[in-house]
Amino acid sequence: MQPTAQQDIQGPLPQGLAGAIRQTAADIARLLKDASDTTVPVPDSQWTVGEAAAHLALANELMADLASGHARPYGDGTPQSLAAANAQSLTVFAERRAQPLASLIAEQAAAFLDAADRAASDESAPALVTPLGPMDRHVLASYLLTHMLGHGYDLARALNRPHMIDRDRVGLCMPFMLSVMPRVVDTAAIAGLTVRYAIRLRGGTAFGVSLDDGAVHVTPAPPRRPDCTILIEPVAFLLIALGRRNPWRAIGRGQVVAWGRKPWLAPRFPTLFTAP
Repeated sequence: MQPTAQQDIQGPLPQGLAGAIRQTAADIARLLKDASDTTVPVPDSQWTVGEAAAHLALANELMADLASGHARPYGDGTPQSLAAANAQSLTVFAERRAQPLASLIAEQAAAFLDAADRAASDESAPALVTPLGPMDRHVLASYLLTHMLGHGYDLARALNRPHMIDRDRVGLCMPFMLSVMPRVVDTAAIAGLTVRYAIRLRGGTAFGVSLDDGAVHVTPAPPRRPDCTILIEPVAFLLIALGRRNPWRAIGRGQVVAWGRKPWLAPRFPTLFTAP
């Protein structure tokens, strides 16, 4: 799902996306400003709060540079290469204090939006090369929001504070999620599997994922005759997709319902992808 026409990368960001980026950066900054100790470990992570916040500051700077049209090589898109690039960047960047990192996260999110605004009127703006493949600026903005929400959720858990993920913000993450799914598929997990999934976010987006013995097709509308339809609460969808929630826990809480000719394939769906 790469840009196919010049008009795809022109014009302002989709309604609500710029505001969600600003608000999410502000929410994360507020979390950090209230943090008295950035050496607290992040649950289910090798990072501390300070390291996770430093990563966010660096990632927002990277996204702002990409939106400005600057080349910034950062791994090759595989989880291993991204992890190595993250580790290298944190070795070079030593800041771990809450207040400076909070300011940097918000400042670089604003820099991204300024760059996106400038590019909106640039008729020669090309597709952007990102760590997860070519994207237009709209999808890149959705990527930025998704990335901040994932790590913002981690910081909120570490600091025992409410997270900032909600239905509206999940909806704004979907352009990135649909774009990246074919790139993060687990080729071993889908080998020999032929199935058509319809994924419906409760009260929001619906899309299709069709697998045919190693081939993956993601469509912005569900297939006409899906083998398995999954209805899922939006926040649970994003957390599962980002590897932050166990699918079985979501099923147990009634956040996921499945039906169709092969409903037993529903729990298998999240295992077919590696969280970006």
